[in-house]
Amino acid sequence: MKCELCDAKATVYYTQLIDGQMKKICLCESCAENKGIMDPSAFSMVDVILDKEPQQAAVANIPMSLDSCDHCGFTIADFKKVGRLGCSHCYTVFRGEVEGMLSKMHRGTTHVGKVPEGMMDALEKKQRLERLKQKLDEAIQSEKYEEAATLRDEIKELEEEAKPSSTKEG
Repeated sequence: MKCELCDAKATVYYTQLIDGQMKKICLCESCAENKGIMDPSAFSMVDVILDKEPQQAAVANIPMSLDSCDHCGFTIADFKKVGRLGCSHCYTVFRGEVEGMLSKMHRGTTHVGKVPEGMMDALEKKQRLERLKQKLDEAIQSEKYEEAATLRDEIKELEEEAKPSSTKEG
């Protein structure tokens, strides 16, 4: 098979399921490396998909921003150009733009897939804490102060459990 970008002999075959359809891309080693496929941390699906897909359209519609990441100097224009962010801090700086793009690409912006082994307890505690805080707000709005006090105590207890235990002085 030939590389879909330069017609050289394809040695890298990438397959992805997009909107229920299998999309296969054949690339030579050089083009795969240029697109970031050979380096999983730099992989950019936007650069790889050759056909007009919803993901590509979502990235193309990101508004240009003058803001830049104070850690790496990356801008939204850079993101639009290369299809990935410059560092982990960029996700905080460009949160609004990234969330907008993700909501167009996927069904939402919250991960609902598999959880790494050992992380389930922390995830469940975090979700429980969020639910309790929401109930606390509702109780306060409804002027149910006794219920709010109980919820406040539960929240405080969960937050104390989540804190790393401090070393004893002595």
